[in-house]
This record gives sequence, C-alpha cells and structure tokens, in this order.
Amino acid sequence: MRPARLPWPAISRTETVRFLLPRLAVAFGMLAVSACTTVGPDYQAPEVEWLKHWRPSAPAERTTPEAWNETDLRFWWTLFEDPALNRLIDAARAENLALRIAGLRILESRALLGIADSSLYPQLQQIGGAVSYDNTKRKGGRLPNNTDSTIKHQLGFNLGWELDFWGRFRRGIESADAAFFSSIANQQDVQLLLSAEVADLYFAYRTTAARITIARENAAIQRRSYEITEKLFKSGAESELDLQQAKTQYLATLSSIPQLELDLIKSRNALCVLLSRPPGALPELASREYALPGMQTNETRNIPAQLLIRRPDVRAAAWQAAAQSAQIGMAEADFYPAVSLLGAFGWSGSTSNSSPDFRTLSVGPALQWNIFDYGRIGNNVRVQDARLQQLLEKYRETVLQAAREVDDAAISILKTAEQQVILDESVTTARRALELANKRYQEGYAGFQRVLDAQRALFSQTETQVTNQGSHIAALVSLYKGLGGGWHFTPTEQLIPAAVRSTMQERSDWGDLLTAPIPDRERGPTSPAGTTQHE
Repeated sequence: MRPARLPWPAISRTETVRFLLPRLAVAFGMLAVSACTTVGPDYQAPEVEWLKHWRPSAPAERTTPEAWNETDLRFWWTLFEDPALNRLIDAARAENLALRIAGLRILESRALLGIADSSLYPQLQQIGGAVSYDNTKRKGGRLPNNTDSTIKHQLGFNLGWELDFWGRFRRGIESADAAFFSSIANQQDVQLLLSAEVADLYFAYRTTAARITIARENAAIQRRSYEITEKLFKSGAESELDLQQAKTQYLATLSSIPQLELDLIKSRNALCVLLSRPPGALPELASREYALPGMQTNETRNIPAQLLIRRPDVRAAAWQAAAQSAQIGMAEADFYPAVSLLGAFGWSGSTSNSSPDFRTLSVGPALQWNIFDYGRIGNNVRVQDARLQQLLEKYRETVLQAAREVDDAAISILKTAEQQVILDESVTTARRALELANKRYQEGYAGFQRVLDAQRALFSQTETQVTNQGSHIAALVSLYKGLGGGWHFTPTEQLIPAAVRSTMQERSDWGDLLTAPIPDRERGPTSPAGTTQHE
C-alpha cells in the first residue's frame, strides 16, 4: 500500500491565469448583457377615474379634505370615550388568533422573498465525495493465493449558474416582493376588521342589555295592571275579558326576554372568541349602569374619496395585482434560451499501485432552448395575463365596495339621527298617553283596552328608540371601517407574542427575520414592485 496523494496537484500561477481569464471575460460579458434585459410588462397602478370626483350621497356641511386627513383614524373608537371598549380592543389586538396568523404570514412571505433573492446567485453549488474500502481475496486455481485491500476516494465540486439573461429571476423577486407587501396590508386589514367587529359586538351587547331592561320595566308595569284587573275580576267589578287581555300582554312581553338574553350571551361569546378566551363572563362587561353614546352626524362632512385608496384591503388588492404582473415576465422568459455557466472539478484516486489518480476540471457556458413548445409557453403567458386582469378588476371591485360601505354608513348616520329625534318625541308622547289612559280608566271615563293599547305603544316605541340608537352607533362603526380606520403599523417584534417568537426560534434557525424591521408603506404600488423593497 502507498500513501494517498494530495487531491490538488500543484498548478502554476501562469497556467491558472491563462486558463481562467478568457472564461471570466465571457462570464462577465454575459452578466453585463443580462443586467439590462427584462421581458414582460412593468406594473401600472390601475386608475379609478370616478373616484376623483366622488362624494358620499348624504347631504352635509362642507369642510376641507385636510380636516379628515389630519384626523387620526387609527384609534377612532376612543371618540366614544368608553374605557370598557378601549380595554376590549386592546386585549383583542394583543391576543386575537386571526391577527397572530396574519403576522405569521408576513414572516412566511419574508422567507419566500429570501428564497426568490437567492435565485440571482449560482443555483447549483454542490460538493460530493465518497470513500470506499475494497478487500479482495484470491484462493485456489493456478495463481497463488492473494489478499488485496484498496481504499478508493473521490471528491467533486459542481457549479451551475443560470444567468438572469431575460429577467426571469428579477421578475420572480419583484413578484415575491409585492406578495410580501400584500401580506403586510392583509395584516393591517385584519386589524381594521378586528377593531370594527369588537366595537360592533360590544355595542350590540349594550343595546341588547338596554332592550332587556326596557322589556323588564314594561313587564313590571303590565304585571301591575294584570294584578289590578285580577282583583277587580274577582270582586265582580271587571269582566274576564279585561283580565285575559292584561295577562296576554304581560306574558307576551315576558316571553321576549329569554330571546334577548340568548342574543346577549351570543354577543358575549363572540367577543370571547375575538379575545381568544373561552366562552364565559367578561370583566370588561361587568358594569351594569350604562348609557349608549349620543347621536353624532358630523362624521359625514366632505369625506375625501382618496381615503379609500389607503384602505388596507384596497392596497392588498393592488399589491396582489403587482405580484401577478411580474408572473407575466417570468412566463415570457420561457420564449428565450436559458444561458448558464457550468463548472465542475473532480478528483479521484485509490491506494492501488495499478490505478492512477485522476483530476478533472471543466468550465463553460451552456444553452437550453425549447424551440418547439406547441403553444405551451404562449398559452402560459395568456394565462398569467388573464389572471392579472382578474386581479385588476378585483381591485376596482374592492374600491367600489369600499365606496358603497362609506356611502351606506354616511346615509345611515344621517337618517338614524333624523329618526331618533322623532322617536324621542314619540316616547315622550307614549308615556303621557299611558298616564292619561290610566287616569281615565281609574275615573271610569275609558275602558281597560285603552290602557293596554297605551302600554303596548310605550313598549314598542321605547324598544324602537333604543334599537335605532344602536343602529346609529353601528353606522358610525361602519363609517370608520369603510374609511380604513382602526389599524396602525406593527413593528416586527409585535407581529407575534414573544413566547411564540421564542418557540419558533428554538425550533428553527430564523436568523434575523424575526427581528429585522418591516418597511412601512401606507400606499399601494405605483411602480414596478421590485423597487419597493429598498425604498
């Protein structure tokens, strides 16, 4: 046996330079050409012409658009001056699972962007090696017995680099970059929806609680009337008809309470889910004495339509279209040849005296071109273009839906406020009518039916009054939601709880992706998305 030779025999510096210089020149020439060729369309932000002149249809006093731009819509719920609501929304933002998932999707899209970035570098960088021990024994026959032991070893390094000659990989980065910003906008949209849903459920709970109070108060009034008619019937002063009518009205009011209590529990349980808590009592709702907020109508004054473009769902739709636009360029790159630089170095040898050692080195370009694709590439380009147009139409539809939400909310605020004025007056009138009916009945000038009618009218009007007030508040919430309020930029460290981040870091090596700052962009893409990451 002989000692193994060194794997890399000595090569002179002159030979190395002569060998590498022409090849490096070719490689750098290809890189220079590839740096200025990108096929496919650059993304153009879709225009929504009608939005420039659109205003909500609710008539209101005109103010300057700057008044809305200066208003901090991020924390619109604080305008209700309700500490319980503030605590609920803060708790939901800290614990809501849907918001946490949206944050994880940002981290996922950031990792996918890292994968896309790596495509600009050599795609194949592979080291391979093997060592084997062979033992051969020869016994019998004419040749003398012999035992031969051989150690074989080989080492190789392969390099494959497809040059981004037509911008395929740059378009891929552009697409991944836009998808990353889309995930940020989606997380902000979840914030917006979460804030509005918590407020909606909270005020629905309070409105239902007020309706239960009204039902119980009216049931108490009707019970007293029922007890009076029962005594009068037993004494022979009244007919059984008055007794049965009083009892029917009392029981009808009483029977409405269990359904309201069921609605109350459902609203509370829905809030528990948003807070990531099991169904049960919420300390934030413990206060028994509560008055619904008063009427507000000035929110509808000259709402600038351009606020709609800043809504997270609208921006997410624009980023999705930008991501798809880059897919067209990636598909078109298949029309052209793929140019690659290939390199391989190998060394093999053994301890056998009869076997020589080998060293191989190969470097050079390679070209691959699908000349006959039978329409596959062209149809794939058409598929990607159709998908882009779908997303552009989806973007316009999202803007339309946003305008509809704002318009519906603005007119609802105005009309519920008008209706509330009438209802307040009708409740006052109904209370006075019940007083007169009771007095005339006691004095013998009117029958008991007038009392029952007055009680029924008072119950109906007071409940309608509270329900309309709840509808007014719901319209206010819808307006702020329609304008895209209720979200704020979330730093990386706040996307997911520290405990979750620690678990993920222990499970996998995330590098700095869990701590690196996230770009803050409040607008959608207005240029090729590939330029946005470093703006």
